[in-house]
Amino acid sequence: MKLVEMVPNFSDGRNRDVIALLENAVRDTNGAELLDTEMDYDHNRSVITAVVTLEHAAELAYHLIKVAAENIDMDVHTGVHPRFGATDVMPFIPLEDTTMDECIKISHDVGKLVGDGLGIPVFMYANSALSPERKRLENIRNKSFQIEQLRESIGSGKYIPDYGPSRVGKAGATIMGARDILIAWNIYLNTDNMEAGRKIASAIRARDGGFAYVKSLALFIEEKKMVQISMNLVNYRKNPLYRIFEAVKTEAARYGISIAGSEFIGMVPEDALIDSFNYYMMSDIKNKNVLKFREGKH
Repeated sequence: MKLVEMVPNFSDGRNRDVIALLENAVRDTNGAELLDTEMDYDHNRSVITAVVTLEHAAELAYHLIKVAAENIDMDVHTGVHPRFGATDVMPFIPLEDTTMDECIKISHDVGKLVGDGLGIPVFMYANSALSPERKRLENIRNKSFQIEQLRESIGSGKYIPDYGPSRVGKAGATIMGARDILIAWNIYLNTDNMEAGRKIASAIRARDGGFAYVKSLALFIEEKKMVQISMNLVNYRKNPLYRIFEAVKTEAARYGISIAGSEFIGMVPEDALIDSFNYYMMSDIKNKNVLKFREGKH
């Protein structure tokens, strides 16, 4: 069966009613299943994970972006996580028999529909990027260039949208593309020292000479009064979880800081967890040795 995983990031992590509308959009789409929802108050951001048949992937993506545009106002949005729009990022990930090329085609079809039909600027990224510099998300949107800067720069230089108008409305802009599976992971540090947090994030990220497949930034989470190392692992097989965790722990110790805990956003591949289990338990458990339960079934 041809399946697509969709992990859209929405710029609302505080209004449960809005997120419920987005969840219902998944439930109301043929061939779609809602797998997970994560809401973060300080980030003011939610991540929904769904699986949908290739046939209905474009329909679901358009519906989600439309619902978000109607219910999230970027003119009043605040949050510590970088953001461009109501539907900030819309990735398409091939599963089962689906190919990357098929997901690339869907992303461009949806990008044009969203640009023309909803009047939302769309920037294509990852494997769908139309220019090399847009393959990396952080080259489009980052802590130094968010929706406030986009309002001033859109339509000029490297900020001409791939689809849609060169103007930013209440729904902001959307970054869209096909990509491989990644792991979104946050590690919390027992400190409010952002300077140390930035140095730790820099030490592990690819751009600054750290792990080749790690994107990271330091954020201060007001609710916890802690620094968070927020990460995307774009290849967990080459940069496994336990190596990243140990590196953060070592870097933190240099500043007299310890790890308070960590959290995953969305789904995590089973083999990534088993690898880390085996590392810390000094065991050799395989996927076939894991007893799986789902919604009361065994």
